[in-house]
Amino acid sequence: MLTCKQASQLVSRSLDRPLSWSERLQLKLHLWICNACSRFNQQLQMLRAVLQQTRDQIESDGSIHLPSDAKARIEREIASHKL
Repeated sequence: MLTCKQASQLVSRSLDRPLSWSERLQLKLHLWICNACSRFNQQLQMLRAVLQQTRDQIESDGSIHLPSDAKARIEREIASHKL
């Protein structure tokens, strides 16, 4: 059985990569019995959805223009922080 720390790590990892069958099963079982981790999962999923929605709105707004050098700096910074 997963600990809450392990479950929260899997919830976070699931945002970045698909979990293995075993990881998904263990996480589902833990979320089924642990209200705190289940809430954490729901909060992360909601945050992800809101951020995606905000990104989509910004990308579709033709009045917002980001200079190419600023975009390149942001992309480099994001790439340097990936695990």
